[in-house]
Amino acid sequence: MKVLIITYYWPPAGGSGVQRWLKFVKYLQEFSIEPVVYTVDNANYLKEDNSLEKEIPDHIKILKQPIWEPTDLLFWKKKKTSKSGISNLSKGGILSFIRGNFFIPDPKIFWIKPSVNFLQKYIKENNIKTIISTGPPHSMHLIAYKLKQKNNLKWIADFRDPWSDLYYHKDFNQLSFAKKRNKKLENIVLQNADCVLTVSNTLKKALSKHAKRVEVITNGFDDEVESLKPILLDTEFSISYVGLLPQQSNPKVFFNILCEICSKNTTFKNDLKLNFIGDISDEVKTEIRKNNLIENSCFVGYVHHQKAIEYQKKAQVLLLLIPNVKKSEGILTGKLFEYLTANRPILALAPTQGDLSKVLEDTNSGVVINFDDKEKLKTKILELYQQYKEENLVVKSTNIQQFHRKELTKKLANIIKSLHS
Repeated sequence: MKVLIITYYWPPAGGSGVQRWLKFVKYLQEFSIEPVVYTVDNANYLKEDNSLEKEIPDHIKILKQPIWEPTDLLFWKKKKTSKSGISNLSKGGILSFIRGNFFIPDPKIFWIKPSVNFLQKYIKENNIKTIISTGPPHSMHLIAYKLKQKNNLKWIADFRDPWSDLYYHKDFNQLSFAKKRNKKLENIVLQNADCVLTVSNTLKKALSKHAKRVEVITNGFDDEVESLKPILLDTEFSISYVGLLPQQSNPKVFFNILCEICSKNTTFKNDLKLNFIGDISDEVKTEIRKNNLIENSCFVGYVHHQKAIEYQKKAQVLLLLIPNVKKSEGILTGKLFEYLTANRPILALAPTQGDLSKVLEDTNSGVVINFDDKEKLKTKILELYQQYKEENLVVKSTNIQQFHRKELTKKLANIIKSLHS
């Protein structure tokens, strides 16, 4: 059975957005499904990781079409050098206003019509019966919707993140007409897709209000995080954060507590090392300076996937930060599942009643503390530090194989086949 997958993010794109469908494509053939990938030919990816191209299976058909993006003119110009500042793109202002009110649902809308024309011909000539779209960018869903209208197809719409409820949408300062247009397009997709796929139970509950069928397949981890040779732990009391760190996730209380402890405990201050691997917002760096933690901080910047895994495995503690915004209970960051395999204690600042809390509890991998629970957070940091000093800072994650990419792809394959049963 052939399945056409419509995705903007594909190697050499870097970051977590590319991982989900790259891994599904990697394993689908083992479940008698032949994936065909449709993606962009000249994408303006903010981060690139060429190492991910090695994971594309041999003999996979990859269709590409050029795209024109207004962001080439409005936000940045594509360069061969590594780009920085991703975490600062959603900060309000005139550019965000233009993005939110004139490019709905996103600046990839100019790719919809040429993609439909190109794929309509391919679908007819190759007897495609199933299509999958993954967003954001949610324009991918609109491509699939128009193809669904023209053909007798089964359609799965994959929501890696919310659409109209995405936490940084407020920074776009959308006018009422833009909000209504966005919501209308979202509902059209939810109501017409044969199945909506998403990454957490909380998101499933929200999407089920409009969709006829919603299934959950979380993100996960793959063999490369398990096959890595043993790595020596950092000698310092390292607390490491891996991934994009936007202003909405700025852990002000966390930095304030560390500053307080350092001011009273010189040994703690000398042992403390904060590692930030990835693109960090200016607001976070400002907060670090304000709390006199700059000497204890190391800003590594963006690294390729394998290197990021190494940083996870050698950290004394892994810091996980969920955006402190409304409706954050359903956010499960992609890095979470690789964190699980590192067998290092996870310290998460997030809603204690959210999906993340249940995953950490079920896998015995760490603790979730509410964003503003200063006393509990301070107690936990000191507890972890004491265990570090006693050389007893360990964790044994359990029940994590359910999140292996192959197991997750098996679930996807079953969903695809059920649409034709």
